[in-house]
Amino acid sequence: MPIWFVVVLLGIIEGITEFLPVSSTGHLLLAEQWLPKQSDLFNVVIQSGAVLAVLPLFSDRLKRVFCDLRAPQNLDFVIKVFVAFFITGVGGYLMEKKGFKLPEEHSPVAWALLIGGVLFIVAEYWVKNRPKSEEISWAIVAAVGFGQLIAAGFPGASRSGTTIILCLLLGMNRPAATEFSFLVGIPTMLAAGGYKIFKEMHHVSHENWSLLWLSTIVSAIVSFIVVKWLIRFVQSHTFNSFAIYRILVGTAMLWYFWHQPPV
Repeated sequence: MPIWFVVVLLGIIEGITEFLPVSSTGHLLLAEQWLPKQSDLFNVVIQSGAVLAVLPLFSDRLKRVFCDLRAPQNLDFVIKVFVAFFITGVGGYLMEKKGFKLPEEHSPVAWALLIGGVLFIVAEYWVKNRPKSEEISWAIVAAVGFGQLIAAGFPGASRSGTTIILCLLLGMNRPAATEFSFLVGIPTMLAAGGYKIFKEMHHVSHENWSLLWLSTIVSAIVSFIVVKWLIRFVQSHTFNSFAIYRILVGTAMLWYFWHQPPV
């Protein structure tokens, strides 16, 4: 298989799964079973491309907020995004100082996908007939901050999936929960990505930059299209379809790796 095709395929996988509540980490780990494994720098850069690409989709919201920051509701929104980001940042720093490393075994990824799918169904059933609002309470702020840490510790949990589930359970409607999850996730992932890129650049001896940029561009284009679709989708649909997908993929992964002969 040509290497250019491999990196394009990885860019498509990253672009599709970065913001959908299905876990980009889990899908990239799964893809590595059949595709050549890329460097940590490669994975971080294509993720950052996927994140940057969706900023234009929130341009109206960002302009409204930052062009009139003195308005109480706008200042309140910025403070809450920052506090959620701060919770994740401090928690992530402490996890790194304690020597935490993201496990790369497939069993935890499969279980996280499966359990997350079940939790989505439970959350949708729980909120079905309950009142929902766009209000961002401090409980939601804390939940989103800690939810991102949960996703960081359990590959396959999905950052957006975990935080959206928590927002739904705390009374937010789907569009507001999706938007707040993404707007907190964007600076979080860019900060984490920038830090990882800075660290990895000190160890890079050979990286095919043309292939890396090709994959990043593909990831960015696909991510933009997918998130634009998702923002419309959540206006009138539940997350149950993603839940079923997660359950099917998690179950298939467990079955597949359970039947693999020991190395």
